[in-house]
Amino acid sequence: MVLALLAAASNAAASNLQRQAALSLPQQEEFGPRQVLALVRRPVWLAGIAALIGGFVFQAAALATGPLALVQPVLVTELPFTLVLIPLILGGHVGRRPWLAVAAMTGGLAIFLLSAAPSVGHDRPSTEVWALAATATVGAIFGLCAVAYLFGGRGRPALFGVATGFGFAFTAALIKESTMILESDPGSLVTSWQPYAMVVAGLCSLFLLQLTFRSGPLVVAQPALTISDPVAGILYGTLMFGEDVRSGPWIVLEAAGIGVIFLGTVMLARTPLLKDSPST
Repeated sequence: MVLALLAAASNAAASNLQRQAALSLPQQEEFGPRQVLALVRRPVWLAGIAALIGGFVFQAAALATGPLALVQPVLVTELPFTLVLIPLILGGHVGRRPWLAVAAMTGGLAIFLLSAAPSVGHDRPSTEVWALAATATVGAIFGLCAVAYLFGGRGRPALFGVATGFGFAFTAALIKESTMILESDPGSLVTSWQPYAMVVAGLCSLFLLQLTFRSGPLVVAQPALTISDPVAGILYGTLMFGEDVRSGPWIVLEAAGIGVIFLGTVMLARTPLLKDSPST
């Protein structure tokens, strides 16, 4: 949990630092290779890249020591961390309503984790299981994107957000498998397909993320993304790695916790400070 929180904080710092570097560019110019070169020469942008790398390392370490069903839900704290860091890095004042949203997300996460009590799984997915999971994930993502393009409207960013959440959750599953290979047989990591699939899945998810936030209002896209990622992560963890979460009456509390997280996410997405900051 500590490693997952550090990953969320690192990603939030990366968002704010890269945003600060982007704001230093001439706003009247179109973004292109010249602007990229200008960013590379800015220490604040390089610090943002370093924070992004740190976030990946912390997430990989968290997945190596804990279940997907724990790590992915904890990563939703990136949104509150982003809000907390905005006044420190970008300046500005955070009012009472955003702090209420942070409290709601934190409380909802605590309710979910305490009621679900996710445990570490010991299963290693077979090639057949990976093929089935990849087919289902790619099919769901393409289906959601197709519906988003066909129907458009305010539902488009929500559909893209769910697709992006699936992509990041599947990438996390590949990260977990890669760390398991590294622990059991480091020499075989280079010849295994999972690390390369992880890179491809991560890059595709980043592309989907940009598509999501360009497709409509943040207040619609962010809640869909924030909730779909941990929910998909729990499914991958339980179905592929043998992780366990409580069932029975506990499901009511788990659903309540997710609902409170969703409410807090909507409140944060309506925050003007957050609208001016990129999400990752």
